[in-house]
Amino acid sequence: MIKKLVKLFASISAFVAVALAAASTFAQEAAAASSSNVGTGTGMLAIAVAVGIGIAAFGGAFGQGRTAAAALEGIARNPNASDKVFVPMILALAFIESLVLFTWVLMLLMQLKI
Repeated sequence: MIKKLVKLFASISAFVAVALAAASTFAQEAAAASSSNVGTGTGMLAIAVAVGIGIAAFGGAFGQGRTAAAALEGIARNPNASDKVFVPMILALAFIESLVLFTWVLMLLMQLKI
């Protein structure tokens, strides 16, 4: 029970640290945008891109964690099947990571379009 609470606290504190660091970054971008003749839509687009990449990274990490956990559990239950489980696990991890990278590229293209 204590270990779960420690993990939960560590996860929440890491999320808060990243959120606070991102807020100062957006403040610097807003100051730079207000000094130039850039439209008001770029600030909201930057937030949308950041949220999109964050959701993709979270989903990818969650999917990779579940994939690895299921594969390792299967190997632990039947060590003889490790050869048959390992290659599909690596392929699944590569496909999950490619979805995150595709999202990153699309968000980058959206950001550079304006």
